[in-house]
Amino acid sequence: MRVRALFIRIFRQFARDRRTLALLIAAPLLVLSLMYLVFNGDTYQPKLGTVELPEALVQRFAAQDAEVFAYSTPEAAEAALQARDIDAYLSLRGGSPVIRLEGSDPARNRAVMLLVSETLASAPSDMAFTSPDTTVSAASAAPITEYLHGGVGMTTFDSLGPVLIGVFAFFFVFLIAGVSFLKERTSGTLERLLATPLRRWEIVAGYILGFGLFTGIQAVLIAGYSIQVLGLMLAGSIWYVLLITLLLSITALSFGTFLSAFANTEFQMIQFIPLVIVPQVFFSGLFDLEAMSPWLRWLAYLMPLKYGADAMRSVMIRGEGWSAIQFNIYILIGLSLLFMAANVLALRKHRKI
Repeated sequence: MRVRALFIRIFRQFARDRRTLALLIAAPLLVLSLMYLVFNGDTYQPKLGTVELPEALVQRFAAQDAEVFAYSTPEAAEAALQARDIDAYLSLRGGSPVIRLEGSDPARNRAVMLLVSETLASAPSDMAFTSPDTTVSAASAAPITEYLHGGVGMTTFDSLGPVLIGVFAFFFVFLIAGVSFLKERTSGTLERLLATPLRRWEIVAGYILGFGLFTGIQAVLIAGYSIQVLGLMLAGSIWYVLLITLLLSITALSFGTFLSAFANTEFQMIQFIPLVIVPQVFFSGLFDLEAMSPWLRWLAYLMPLKYGADAMRSVMIRGEGWSAIQFNIYILIGLSLLFMAANVLALRKHRKI
């Protein structure tokens, strides 16, 4: 009887908590659906540029399910490579093929190299690269490999590391800030503050500054440890890395405190993780967005992590500066201000002042 009574109590508790019950059913289905859409997308098609190659060879590349772009000069191909319009371009130098890779994504590098090697190996014996001094059969030609960014020693961790820094910074700040702000509310501290002459925006600003100090420390620790201890590639300025990590943390802080207004317990706050964090991980850049279905890619532009990860890769892998990351920086600042304003409005449900 006692076991039966306990069973009935737990059953009624779940039955009354409709949000927990809905999440228990919907969250696994949502995550599985996202995984299906992400991993079951289209096969990535390498984007290859060509410079003054035989037309027959260009057609063979196009027949291999690759996007081929013909350029009249190496300078035009180099500009397209720097703009990331193509993954690599193939040209001739002294009668030998030279493949120049954009280099920031090892998976795309491998896809391009596989495409080039298979296409050249299957070329007819009469197809050749010619120059004033030499004639080399395409089938026997060994391409010279060059990199715009990265290099032969670049690892998968170097490529994914900038994204992982953003993911961990965002996740832990979101969770800790949300739970901490929730405790302030459930303990009565926030209610007492709302009874003082302090305005809602002043309360939000004070909490953001207070938590922000520790998120800044966390940003320095995560970035410094990843680069100095783990040896993560850093081609640009460490100060830009710290700035991006800090802005991601502030965005997560303001977002977490906002969502905590809709939770009554720490468990309910944790329930937001599969709905908020997991989708952002899928669209942050850990998985190639161009391999997803086109109608699904637009979701990435709703995710703060996408902007932070793009900026981190631009600095850490490509060594780019302010002009390349300023748009992402402004987006993160705008999202932080938006969530802060939403947090001010959310405080109205507790008490009007």
